[in-house]
Amino acid sequence: MPLNKLSFDYPSVNTLRLKLSGEWQIRAGLPSASEVFAQLGEHKEIAQVVLDVSKIEKWDSGLVSFLLNLIKECGHRDIQVDRQDLPQGVGKLLALALKANTENIPHKIEKEYFLEKVADRFLQLCAGALSVVNFLGEIAFAFGRLLSGRAYFRQDEFIGIVQRCGVDAWGLVSLISVLVGMILAFIGAIQLKIFGAQIYIANIVGIAMVRVMGAVMTGIIMSGRTGASFAAELGLMQVNEEIDAFKTLGISPVEFLVIPRVLALVIMMPLLTLYADFMGILGGFIISVKFLGLNPVEYWRHTQSAVHLSNLWVGLIHSFVFGIIVAVAGCFRGINCVKSAEGVGAATTSAVVSAITSIVVATAIITLICQVLGV
Repeated sequence: MPLNKLSFDYPSVNTLRLKLSGEWQIRAGLPSASEVFAQLGEHKEIAQVVLDVSKIEKWDSGLVSFLLNLIKECGHRDIQVDRQDLPQGVGKLLALALKANTENIPHKIEKEYFLEKVADRFLQLCAGALSVVNFLGEIAFAFGRLLSGRAYFRQDEFIGIVQRCGVDAWGLVSLISVLVGMILAFIGAIQLKIFGAQIYIANIVGIAMVRVMGAVMTGIIMSGRTGASFAAELGLMQVNEEIDAFKTLGISPVEFLVIPRVLALVIMMPLLTLYADFMGILGGFIISVKFLGLNPVEYWRHTQSAVHLSNLWVGLIHSFVFGIIVAVAGCFRGINCVKSAEGVGAATTSAVVSAITSIVVATAIITLICQVLGV
């Protein structure tokens, strides 16, 4: 006696009753759906197929596959399939399989002309610029509410973000700043040694670190460390629809999530920059004294005479701008990421790239402005 059985019945001229009985499992050797297709080919007048599965004893994915092929073929022939009497599990699996197969997958890539590509790219850039402007406007509005005491966010979370942006980053900032100071000292020594003016290494390291390099290196470090973290956190919240939940509850995601992060970086970036300046000067001091044989007292005197207060203020302005750039880039990419794991990864990468690129551009602009103003 076969483990599974497939039989046909014709209650009416345009109806085929398909009776399934026994065990419909892969190990039992399932019948081919071609038998049903043959019946449909012989009886062109059939407009409906009724499934009778009341006598099925056991089933697995083999039954689902058989019915899926049958439903697809009937769909091509404009034949209706009555699935009302199917077991609940079979019905759910079929619904999921049919839903997956209804997605239109392009098999041929249409040719796109050059001008169309340029136009599409231009429209994408315009839409991206508009979304950035809208996001900056929301941040400005939220800061206005913060100054008026109406913005709402958790203070304990803000303190935690400040710690992550500040104290937790000191180790990496220390290492990079010391190494940058050492590199500047070695580079300066190559040329100054020709003229016997190695003592001016103190001027080069001090001015470079305090005016630009300390802020730039700190900004790049925070872009890869904190900006990426912001993008990943907010991106995961977007995937889990937590941001949509905030909007449903009437809580502004910009006030609750973005403002604490921007404020934390704006506060900590100048402090980290001052620390990076000191560590960079210390790195140059170590190289100059230990390897180049310079007098430590003279080195510090030259550093103090070379680094003016204006250089310090220029560096702090850099750090303030970089803090805003890193925080806004990370939060913007995170909140606007695609709701998928790939989207979170793309948002994180885009946040780092956007922040570093913007830092370089901002550095050039600020340097040009300082040059014009004679600062």
